[in-house]
Amino acid sequence: MKLVNVLVTWIFLAAMIAANALANILPINQLNTGQISAFYPNYFVPAGFTFSIWGIIYLLLINYTISYTYFTVLSDKFPKVAAYLSVVNKWFWVTCFLNASWILAWHYLWIWTSVLIMLLFLSTLIYIFITGKKKQSALNKTQSFLLYTPFLVYLGWISVATIANITALLVKIDWNGFGISPVTWSLLMMITATILAIYFIWVEKTASYSLVIMWALWGIRAARTDDAPFLSQAALVGLVLIFIVLISGFIKKENSVT
Repeated sequence: MKLVNVLVTWIFLAAMIAANALANILPINQLNTGQISAFYPNYFVPAGFTFSIWGIIYLLLINYTISYTYFTVLSDKFPKVAAYLSVVNKWFWVTCFLNASWILAWHYLWIWTSVLIMLLFLSTLIYIFITGKKKQSALNKTQSFLLYTPFLVYLGWISVATIANITALLVKIDWNGFGISPVTWSLLMMITATILAIYFIWVEKTASYSLVIMWALWGIRAARTDDAPFLSQAALVGLVLIFIVLISGFIKKENSVT
């Protein structure tokens, strides 16, 4: 059964990465992912370089799968790790399925469906975070980095992607935002992302999620320099605020240790 679970995990990971790669290599429906984003222009979309974070996410997930294989084969020697993985890994399969499904929905311009999938995707990662946290405390720092941190980074980026996906849907249906300007709505979304980042630093005592939000804000700052300089400046303010809170949290942690 151990080897079956390992094999299934690698299959789901490979299928997810293949779907994302083929989306732009083929491309699926003759459109690459960036071209579709351009169909629904909005002020929340970050600069293109920001999406390079997917490379880091893939590396973390590959590393997770390698580590999962190791700790599963030697589960008798690592009972605490096995207990954590028994909670998390099958939900990791679900994230792979939802990730690949979102790619298909997005590339065939099924935007309503893509938002529904993205919400399920986000909910699954939140569930992994909440349930995994209960078992993660029993892991050492190395084990936690290999098996828990990937999902924090993943959750951070999918939080941003969910906001962007919903915003794209609102553009598609020509929603007027109750008369509130697109710039103001984007500002509200950035404030929401900033609050989430600060929450994860102060309450959850983790930096991984917040670093992803900082990267997204940096991308928005770069993208909006010309067409919405106010948003560019606001993104920079949010980024600096998160950084200050991050440093303050680090100092507080160091002082508590000493």
